Amino acid sequence: MRLSKDKYYLNIAKEVAQRATCFRTKIGAIIVRDDQIVATGYNGAPRKVRDCFERGNCLKDKLNVPSGQGYELCRSVHAEQNCFINSARAGVSSLGGDMYIWGMNPRNDEEIDALPCFICKKMIINAGLTRVICSIKDGDFEIFNISDWIKDWQEKDILDDKHQYKV
Repeated sequence: MRLSKDKYYLNIAKEVAQRATCFRTKIGAIIVRDDQIVATGYNGAPRKVRDCFERGNCLKDKLNVPSGQGYELCRSVHAEQNCFINSARAGVSSLGGDMYIWGMNPRNDEEIDALPCFICKKMIINAGLTRVICSIKDGDFEIFNISDWIKDWQEKDILDDKHQYKV
């Protein structure tokens, strides 16, 4: 039996996540446009900067910052953001593409609901992506149409969003 395209691309995002340099989460993201991977990204420190593994600690753990808060204190750039950065560095448009996001908690090797944070959601909307496909805890995935996010945020506030990133 052949894998679906969505599962195939999520499996590739899972492999990309193996490069992550975060003690709290491993996230991999890829952008696919016209059935072709145009960019990949994982969560990790900026290029040429020492990451958490090299430093031997997580700054947010050290400062007792809860997961999902204090993004500005994290050494890592999110996988979704790195995907957009890598797309721009290569001069490749993400407009009309789909993003696949896979995630796990490396402390217990369990898959997580790999939902983008609000900052990444705003970037995804502005980048003009069509869909986001996220791995979820039970080993399956969920598909989000970006037009639905836009409609929800037009009618309600961002904090009313029912699909929020939480570990």
